[in-house]
Amino acid sequence: MEISGNTVFITGGATGIGYAMAESFLEAGNEVIICGRREERLFEAQKKHPEFHIKVGNVAEETDRRTLVEWISTNFSNLNILVNNAGVQRDIDFTKGIAEYLAGESEIKINLEAPIVLSGLFIPYLTGKKEAAIINVSSGLGFVPAARMPIYSATKAGMHAFSMALRHQLIKLGIKVFEVVPPAVDTELNPEGRAKRGNYKANLTPEEFVASVMKGLKNDVFEIGYGMTEGLIKASRAELDKSFQQMNSRW
Repeated sequence: MEISGNTVFITGGATGIGYAMAESFLEAGNEVIICGRREERLFEAQKKHPEFHIKVGNVAEETDRRTLVEWISTNFSNLNILVNNAGVQRDIDFTKGIAEYLAGESEIKINLEAPIVLSGLFIPYLTGKKEAAIINVSSGLGFVPAARMPIYSATKAGMHAFSMALRHQLIKLGIKVFEVVPPAVDTELNPEGRAKRGNYKANLTPEEFVASVMKGLKNDVFEIGYGMTEGLIKASRAELDKSFQQMNSRW
């Protein structure tokens, strides 16, 4: 994949991995559009990089999805790369019933439904474009689920399956489909859950992770891991089961 000279749209691009990807694509010589739910964070990102194009939008909402697509298709006709990055993560304990699941944001809508719908909406605009690509950000927890985050893990497993199937479908249209598989990265994801675990802080920065991602994109690595997740991508079922038991031994 050519990583310069593109027009790139990144959901959840104002913070974390999305912001690091936005910076990297900008530095590589691309036009970059980012969206997010929090206007103040988008303005902060644009203040650091005035070249960013920003748009407030909640990808969990159908009206916002269609508004984003219409705005981008009208103003950025050269769009050729979609990055489905926006996501939320929650600790949910089903031993307490359904209450925790119903009380917060829908991981299914944001993490899985939104990328599926946005991909479908943008495919007609990507078709025929040079270096057209969809980049889906999943997680190592899509390969080895965390018991304390069952819905998040399930949505990321869904993203992995969707990326594989979509990649096969879109070959005939000339659209490449990449899956980015982060390990634990130091971001703002799931602050409540991290607080429960003593304000857990991952040792990997978004910038370090994304530097590796950009190399993978350049070399057409269609499932891009880092450290532990590189191993998970290639692991056998027995190895994945062993990792699951080790990860969830304290549950």
